[in-house]
Amino acid sequence: MSTASSTDLQGKRIVLGLTGGIACYKAAELTRALVKAGASVQVVMTEAAEQFITPVTMQALSTRPVFTSQWDAREANNMAHINLTREADAVLIAPASADFIARLVQGRADDLLSLLCLARPIANCPLLVAPAMNREMWAHPATQRNIAQLRADGATVLGPGNGDQACGEIGDGRMLEPLELLEDVVSFFAPKRLRGQRLLITAGPTFEPIDPVRGITNRSSGKMGFAIARAAHEAGAEVTLVAGPVHLPTPRGVRRIDVQTAQQMFDAVLPLAAQHGVFVATAAVADWRPASLSDHKIKKNGSKVAPTFELTENADILAAVAKLPDRPFCVGFAAESHDLSKHAREKLQRKNVPLIVGNLGPATFGRDDNALLLVDAQGERQLPHADKLTLARTLVDEIAARLSSSNSTPRTA
Repeated sequence: MSTASSTDLQGKRIVLGLTGGIACYKAAELTRALVKAGASVQVVMTEAAEQFITPVTMQALSTRPVFTSQWDAREANNMAHINLTREADAVLIAPASADFIARLVQGRADDLLSLLCLARPIANCPLLVAPAMNREMWAHPATQRNIAQLRADGATVLGPGNGDQACGEIGDGRMLEPLELLEDVVSFFAPKRLRGQRLLITAGPTFEPIDPVRGITNRSSGKMGFAIARAAHEAGAEVTLVAGPVHLPTPRGVRRIDVQTAQQMFDAVLPLAAQHGVFVATAAVADWRPASLSDHKIKKNGSKVAPTFELTENADILAAVAKLPDRPFCVGFAAESHDLSKHAREKLQRKNVPLIVGNLGPATFGRDDNALLLVDAQGERQLPHADKLTLARTLVDEIAARLSSSNSTPRTA
């Protein structure tokens, strides 16, 4: 599933500042990603940044002349430090070195980038900072004091990440990857319609073992549930995602619990459900499981007779949550093969939940796009074919509107 669409940052004007560090190479891909998401990007580089990547490269990727000096005479009034931020929606410093972070905290203004950060209209042009440095530099008390002060001054700190560093060491301090930063920037600008809410979401298939190597499962990819988790986080919610066996990256800022079987999913969800304001049951949970598990692989015995085994019904997770005394707002999913409206409405009544989201499983399993049917007691509403993240954002807006109209009291963290 794509990380961002071409309209995620449509119309947004971003000043991208580069400071000295090997992570400048990531700024090239970040610029491409921001532009692809619809943003206009104006690059500003420090003298140190020019030692790692050239202004020519950044100009080619941003399609705009790069600014490097506070004395740049291209501006009619010779005040690039003023002009560059007056129409900007945000200043993003990526990479932000330890030295530059210290400059921001001290309010220094001895080069163009630090000067424009100080001169930006704080109320209209937020500052986003993506640290990039050696793990010891990041852990140093001076850097941690500076980061705390930077946050107190209103800046948003993105990262840092953890992993291999150019120096050969491993730990915290490396700049987030370009697509991680893109996801954080998109989330930063998203309306926070679910701020203060806690969402619990299930996603993916379950796997019901028959023997140590075989099992019963389905073709659900988990992409829809993961998209909903991302969209809910973008909308300001605290999100917990209970995921069956899928190979998808965890959305930024989302807590993930991995499970295999329907029983494991049930055991993970039920203790958490009452602590959340919304429960979205996206997972395609197996209705049945083998009554007993063979200790060893069931092998052919030469008789040409296929083995048989007894099935037993799995617990109904959505129905169980809907019966809780202090139940959350429940949203169920119905993946059907035919008669979608009929089966979705039957599920709405059978589960006793306020909203069922129907889709045709064979037409969407494994794909990046989908079409949804929203079914409630009042009627039906079709969400036309689109990518799953777009649909997820629409569904999250729908949930937020329903919570608002019912004057639900948010369950805060």
